[in-house]
Amino acid sequence: MKKLLILTLIAVSVLAAGCKKNTNSAQNEAETTNTANLFIMGLDDSFPPMGFRDDNNEIVGFDIDMAKEVTKRLGMELKLQPIDWASKELELSTGKITCIWNGLSVSPAREEAMTLSKPYLANRMIIITNQNSPLKVKADLEGKKVGLQTGSTAVAALEKDPISKKLNQVTYENNVLALTDLNIGRIDAVVMDEVVARYMISKSANLYKVLNDSFDEEFYAIAFKKGNTELKDKVEKALADMAADGTSSEISKKWFGEDIVLK
Repeated sequence: MKKLLILTLIAVSVLAAGCKKNTNSAQNEAETTNTANLFIMGLDDSFPPMGFRDDNNEIVGFDIDMAKEVTKRLGMELKLQPIDWASKELELSTGKITCIWNGLSVSPAREEAMTLSKPYLANRMIIITNQNSPLKVKADLEGKKVGLQTGSTAVAALEKDPISKKLNQVTYENNVLALTDLNIGRIDAVVMDEVVARYMISKSANLYKVLNDSFDEEFYAIAFKKGNTELKDKVEKALADMAADGTSSEISKKWFGEDIVLK
């Protein structure tokens, strides 16, 4: 009787262990599936009109609307993940985010470190001053304090020009802070993306002006972890479909007043 009881208990234990294992396996499989279906978009949430917080503290913008439409077409769940822009490459390489999609400029260093999509917007680096500033051309920046966003390609664009050796660079966490300091006179100019600048200036009641001179033209792309060409290709296909059916044009007109999306 005791031997039979022991055998019965062993059988029950084995069965229970098997059920638990199957349950855990099913749970792990579901978690893996959910993770695979999650599209974590790394962004700077103070970069209007590409991605920023509105009056309700919701993250909105051109890139946000584009990503929502892309992930909808891919059947993926979009998660917006604000990041420290200076650490964006690390966030991507360690898998904390799926992509960097927020006015990311193409550069040789970024092409080497990450897998970039085809460019979807063209952009210049322009010089912004206060409306009453005496500055008129690039050469007038000599001896002046010029603000730039840390980690942005505005820094690289400026440093390619000889004028960079004759001015004082002041770096900021984001362009909003740089423009604020420009407005109160702590700096003399800001070098930043034209796409962003035009939007911000349109909302600032004629506080600023844009000089005719500019720095390098650049292009915006989406960055994926190095080697992740499968997802890149899927996103590019969705973007191409959006361009063909007019969806991207509608989104562009909403934020820029015209269709500036590269085809």
